[in-house]
Amino acid sequence: TRLIKRCNDFGAGGVSVAIGELAPGLQIDLDAVRKKYDGLDGTEIAISESQERMAVVVEAKDADAFIAAAQKENLEAYRVAVVTEEERMVMVWKGQTIANLSRAFLDTNGASKHTNVDVTEKDLSVLSNALYGSLREMAGDLKTASRRGLVERFDGSIGAGSVLMPFGGKTQTTPAQAMAAVLPVLPGQETSQASVMAWGLDPDIMSVDPYTGARAAIYTSMAKLVAAGADYKKAYLTLQEFFEKLKTESKRWGKPFAALLGALDAQLELGSAAIGGKDSMSGSFMDMDVPPTLISFAIAPIDKEQVLTPEFKAVGNPVYVFGPTDESAESQKQAWEYFHELHLAGKVKSGWAVENGLGEAVMKMSFGNRIGFKSCGTVGEDWHKNFYGFIVAELTEDVKLPGVQKIGETTAEATIVLDGDSASIDELLSINDGILENVYSTVVPEDKGEVPTFNFDGVGAKAPAVKCAKPKVLIPVFPGTNCEFDSARAVMAAGADAEIVVIRNLTADDVAKSVESVSAKIADSQMIFIPGGFSGGDEPDGSAKFITAFFRNPAIKEQVTKLLDDRDGLMCGICNGFRALIKLGLVPYGKIIDTDESCPTLTFNTISRHQSKIVRTRIASNKSPWLSLMNVGDIVNVPISHGEGRFYASEELAKKLAENGQIATQYVDLDGNPTMDTAFNPNGSLFAIEGITSPDGRVIGKMGHSERIGAGLYKNVPGNYDIRMFEAAVKYFKG
Repeated sequence: TRLIKRCNDFGAGGVSVAIGELAPGLQIDLDAVRKKYDGLDGTEIAISESQERMAVVVEAKDADAFIAAAQKENLEAYRVAVVTEEERMVMVWKGQTIANLSRAFLDTNGASKHTNVDVTEKDLSVLSNALYGSLREMAGDLKTASRRGLVERFDGSIGAGSVLMPFGGKTQTTPAQAMAAVLPVLPGQETSQASVMAWGLDPDIMSVDPYTGARAAIYTSMAKLVAAGADYKKAYLTLQEFFEKLKTESKRWGKPFAALLGALDAQLELGSAAIGGKDSMSGSFMDMDVPPTLISFAIAPIDKEQVLTPEFKAVGNPVYVFGPTDESAESQKQAWEYFHELHLAGKVKSGWAVENGLGEAVMKMSFGNRIGFKSCGTVGEDWHKNFYGFIVAELTEDVKLPGVQKIGETTAEATIVLDGDSASIDELLSINDGILENVYSTVVPEDKGEVPTFNFDGVGAKAPAVKCAKPKVLIPVFPGTNCEFDSARAVMAAGADAEIVVIRNLTADDVAKSVESVSAKIADSQMIFIPGGFSGGDEPDGSAKFITAFFRNPAIKEQVTKLLDDRDGLMCGICNGFRALIKLGLVPYGKIIDTDESCPTLTFNTISRHQSKIVRTRIASNKSPWLSLMNVGDIVNVPISHGEGRFYASEELAKKLAENGQIATQYVDLDGNPTMDTAFNPNGSLFAIEGITSPDGRVIGKMGHSERIGAGLYKNVPGNYDIRMFEAAVKYFKG
């Protein structure tokens, strides 16, 4: 990165934009641009998108070093253009110049354009109406609907830096309103510096009045940051606008015009600037138009220890709403400052920025830990009205501040009581989850049969004869691997040395050299750790095929065998690495074999989609050196992220593995019982099996990302996350 002067992604506009914007003068060789498809002409090459690629500028003297660095990371890098002194963008294809444009002309964006804008007065009275008539109506509305079935399709813990998971509480049903993550640093380095980011948009307000809607979007995004513990004065914004095709109609032009004025006023009021943005004026299809859309994204720095989560924490705490005493921005900012001061003093337990009424706020805050709420009769009929910018907070004690009003308290009874309206948390959650269940499913019909609880308390492999104070861990990186840094960080924190080696496969020679290199490194290592990811983009007929083929290479296979059999080494695979171990036969058989249909496998989740969440696992056996510091029955939280994690084998084989202590861990419910419930056993694994080992325990494979650990992570999902497996592995070599 230190060699790069400028960079651009290949988004809309392709080469012409990605490269054409990099410098005032450019000579672009379109014949040098590599293509996925033959037969493209010069124009098609110049405008084709390819979003997995980047265009970068380096000094001529650094070109060879940059290309070499890219090749080391198994990346293609090649020259396609050169910066010129003459400020013209020139494109050459098949020896002919097909474009030669002056930068002065390009900078004008073509001919100047003018249009008429008509912003008509809007009737805003509808915005003061109640959104809903009852708790049940509110819980059953699309705007408040749970998005768990959609959100769980995306990896929420990648990078081992997530301070907040998308859903929190012990039941993981209170949605986080903000994303909070520790800034990424290289393995061996630590930081508590995090960022928190949130968005704001109410399409109904935008549709009534784009000016008010845009202003509300910015206030909502900022309020979410405050509710997550950040200081709004440190925040910056970026805006995403999406409007119908404007044509030459002045009223259509009036919508983005009014929205941008509303956004500008909000920025000036809050003293927070939009430092970037993106717009699209093509949201029309035939006679259908998108509603006026301006989404505000707000981001601010924060220490990870100061991040606040939205789920109610304890019974008997007072609940307040923080809002302005008048319609001025100064009053709103004062309310946020009161909230932030109380938070820094440790008096705020949870916070929620109001989006669809106070009723939604207390309902969503109640879900995660099934803590109820009872109002104190101060809100009247305003439970379901719009109050953007307001924050509902659970405090540790009563307070008296201007604009800060007590609205109720948390209760042991799992019920929401709003003056004359009440409903149980279970009923409201069922309604809320059910709205999109047919679109984004969260449950599958489960096997109601009892799942056995496996217990094996015993000693496995003995420590190697030759001790090692600081064992070396080899971490191979295959195409698609994305957890190598997390893995290295975890083993280094446990006291081991980590060596990451990238497996190169762009050419046959690259593969041969990678085999030679890895063979030598295995011979010099005490452990092999195959990390997770999506190898080869999760190839057809199952992922991890390339990893498996690589380890079956005779030279690699020989060194793995010597590591395990002659030098008493250890091996582990997590997620995609677990799949590789199973395909190789290293688990459960302890050696690389030709597997067949009688062997265990990992297949698609029964829910037929990717699952990302926190699961609870129970230690079923501590026979493995990897689990020697744990007790059978210990419960450990672990992030999961996979689409093919269902362990499947014959019941006969699974029971034999259990008898031999090779069932390492099982998925369990909140009571610690193995289960087939999708909420706890996310892939439908046989006997709720999450991890297995080789016969002597030296090789372990598991689906859960036990390497994604760190202080201050996953603050909204309580539990113990440290399985101590890496610490145990290091201790094994020390003897």
